[in-house]
Amino acid sequence: MIERGVTDASASTIWRWLHDDALKPWQQRSWIFVRDPRFRDKAVRVLDLYERRFEGRRLRADELVICADEKSQLQALGRRHQTVPAGPGRAALVEFEYRRHGTLAYLAAWDVHHATLFDRVEEKTGIEPFGRLVEQVMNSEPYASARTVYWIVDNGSSHAGQASIRRLEGTFTHLRLIHLPIHASWLNQVELYFSIVQRKALTPNDFASPDELADRLLRFGDHYRQIAKPFDWTFTRSQLDAVLAKVDQREPHLALAA
Repeated sequence: MIERGVTDASASTIWRWLHDDALKPWQQRSWIFVRDPRFRDKAVRVLDLYERRFEGRRLRADELVICADEKSQLQALGRRHQTVPAGPGRAALVEFEYRRHGTLAYLAAWDVHHATLFDRVEEKTGIEPFGRLVEQVMNSEPYASARTVYWIVDNGSSHAGQASIRRLEGTFTHLRLIHLPIHASWLNQVELYFSIVQRKALTPNDFASPDELADRLLRFGDHYRQIAKPFDWTFTRSQLDAVLAKVDQREPHLALAA
């Protein structure tokens, strides 16, 4: 600003102005437009299921809600030098350089209200691997004999569009596939479990082979099943409306700027 003659104020004065007005032009946050015209309707349907409601009525005891997704392309990175465990007053030491030993996919389904976890490891994601996860759940009790099992999924290629609805609901007549709006995977409760997996089981990434990585994931799943509790989900319809109203306020300004 000084070099371009916008102001003859000193750098320290400009800094003080920015500080006093809480302006930080060197920082930025990413965001994305709401592209789905039915975003609210689809999101509300999911939020209602979390509160055990669907289309204006309370769910019965034999109506169950599952959230499912995949973590794809998980890499087994073998460190070039052995990791040094933490010691008194010292963090663990993890070698920066690594060797790539391959990838795999981790699939999980989470019963929202009963804190039941199903998981499996596959070589990759896709329609068939996801179908095996669905079979794993739907062929076990109480899901096999339930009145309805609602499956909440995002729009990933393994379970996208009307084709996935026809395929899965045609295979299991008491399954109801519920798609989230586009770019709303943050409304999928299984992502909370995946966040725990990332922090507790996959950090640091130090695995000599995909088999070692798979073993860690499945053993962690076994452990988590023993301690799992329903997530304390607090995001509601009113909070969703507040977020969408904020986005609506920004869109006209961005359109003018463009």
